[in-house]
Order: sequence, then C-alpha cells, then structure tokens
Amino acid sequence: MTDDATDALALMRSNMGALNERMGVELVEASAQRVVATMPVEGNTQPYGLLHGGASVVLAETLGSIGSALHAGPDRLSVGVDINATHHRAARSGTVTGVATPVHLGRSMACYEVVISDEEGRRVCTSRITCTLVAKDRF
Repeated sequence: MTDDATDALALMRSNMGALNERMGVELVEASAQRVVATMPVEGNTQPYGLLHGGASVVLAETLGSIGSALHAGPDRLSVGVDINATHHRAARSGTVTGVATPVHLGRSMACYEVVISDEEGRRVCTSRITCTLVAKDRF
C-alpha cells in the first residue's frame, strides 16, 4: 500500500461516524476498486438472535459510500440514491465481512455490489448501492 493509500485508510478509520462505531464496523481495506470491512454479529441481531437485515444494509451502505467517495475525489461528494439487499442465509455468531466492488464508476454516478459473508465464507447477503456524485459547492 502506498503512503497516500495508508494515510487515506487511517483518515477514514478515524472518521467512520457514530453508527458504524456503535455497530462495530472495522474498515480493513479501501480504494475505489475494493472496499472491505468487518462487523460483529453480536450486538447487531434481531429478536431471534440472527444478524439483523438492517445491520447488513448499514454495512453495505458504508462500503459502497466509501468506494464512491474515493472514486468521486476531493471535489465531489457521494450521495446514496438507491440501495437494495437480498438476504441469503442467517448469521448467528462471529463476524461478517463485506466486500464492495464497482459495477459502474462514472462521472456522475457510482454503483457497487457488496457481498457479505460469514466466517466460513458463505454468502449471507448481496447488496447493490448506487450513489450520485455531486459538486461540493452544491451543499
């Protein structure tokens, strides 16, 4: 990893936001081409003790938003406009890992597929997030 990439990753890790901190999201890798993070199942469950689908969506939105922001560069902001998720199997314990890869990286829009897997590598959730890229001076 280059010094610039290491610095960017450290900056992102230090500014993940209160929701990601509360959910225990840990950023592992970040570039416009691939974003990886982990999240514990414990503390992010629904009443039956399974990983909450909303927790999976939070992880997916975080990863897609980070990738989109890195693609957008310093003069534009990444704003989510669509997200969907398909939940394939339950996770009851341990840690899940999300990996976001681009579907489309354009001038005004970025779209990522996010695959969330359990510790055995089994797919728990597949999500797609689309972000629009807007000039910072619009906000």
